[in-house]
Amino acid sequence: VYFEAIAEAIRSGRQTIVLLPEIALTEPFLKRFHDRFGCEPIAWHSGLRSTQRRRAWRAIASGEALVTVGARSALFLPYRNLGLIVVDEAHETSFKQEDGVLYHARDVAVMRAKLEAIPIVLASATPAIETRQQAAIGRYTELKLTARHGGAQLPAIEAIDLLADPPPRGRWIAPTLVKAIEQRLERKEQSLLFLNRRGYAPLTLCRTCGHRFQCPNCTAWMVEHRLLSRLQCHHCGHNMPPPAECPECKDEDSLVACGPGVERIADEVTSLFPDARIAIATSDTLSTPARAAEFVERMEAGDIDVVVGTQLVTKGYHFPELTLVGVIDADLGLSGGDLRAAERSFQQIAQVAGRAGRGSKPGQVYIQTHAPKAPVIAALLSGDAQSFYAAETEARRYAEAPPFGRYAAIIISSEKLDEAAT
Repeated sequence: VYFEAIAEAIRSGRQTIVLLPEIALTEPFLKRFHDRFGCEPIAWHSGLRSTQRRRAWRAIASGEALVTVGARSALFLPYRNLGLIVVDEAHETSFKQEDGVLYHARDVAVMRAKLEAIPIVLASATPAIETRQQAAIGRYTELKLTARHGGAQLPAIEAIDLLADPPPRGRWIAPTLVKAIEQRLERKEQSLLFLNRRGYAPLTLCRTCGHRFQCPNCTAWMVEHRLLSRLQCHHCGHNMPPPAECPECKDEDSLVACGPGVERIADEVTSLFPDARIAIATSDTLSTPARAAEFVERMEAGDIDVVVGTQLVTKGYHFPELTLVGVIDADLGLSGGDLRAAERSFQQIAQVAGRAGRGSKPGQVYIQTHAPKAPVIAALLSGDAQSFYAAETEARRYAEAPPFGRYAAIIISSEKLDEAAT
């Protein structure tokens, strides 16, 4: 929809920035842009070679590049005649940089638009509460799209109560969802299984002594990645090969993987449907624009039957033959003390549900949960996003939490634990 605003900026000879939350979305966007305008914009992200970056910089500074598509850093380029900023999927947390220079690209984009006296579009099917509040008090103008792209119908959404319809022991996909996948395979349609957890298993445990593998640097659990044959810390990046024995009791063949990651779910699908063509879509497997483009091409060509992915697949993809979405663990994002946990869970599940039935065929979404009556799940099932956001907003107001107040984090760090503790 914001392509019309971009077209107007192009007609007036002014430049546009389009910010995307993930590098992997760059190639699909470039293709959509080419289909609409017959040319490609300038891309700007960390995956570019130095020669490509220099060429892009010159084109932007000279005003030759009328449209730049990229990551957060695209905001800071020397535009000669900037006329429009678009932040796509503006609710995404990946726009927030939390190392080095700390900033939120959405907020910086709003400020740059204000300084340049130009319009800005914050595009999202599930806007953040902070953005909704700005619209509520009249600072932002809210435009609602009442129809889906191409006139497609919204998918039917159902909950699978894991207490009443549990998977078999050692499995993670409930029988109802297994049956739905089987039906799509028979009809030559595509399915997407969503679990926001990279790797094979989030924890490796010794059955003999109970030892749990923790990162030696930050004490986070080491996540098993079987495709890489490594244990990785998703917090600080430390990694190591899987040990042959327990470092505590020295017992061999006693280490077990606890819990599922996307790799484990993909293995389960393979065991259930040996002939199915399966792809894993995460920041590990789609780490470059080229890999992301290859994934999109395979999906569009019908070379993939089942996708197992993390939050990366919730954003911006349009696959007309994808008619089934299964959320493996809807309760995963609700744990912990993050004040935005419920909001982010709602956003993620609503976004991934939106991948189903985007073409002429109807879509179906199954949400596996142990708490089907939880407010987040109930709102998704009823389609009543307004009531959910109203309740969340009121809870924030009562607690004087953002956007009605500010929280400060006091972080004490040291290379030595005893120094940090004192």
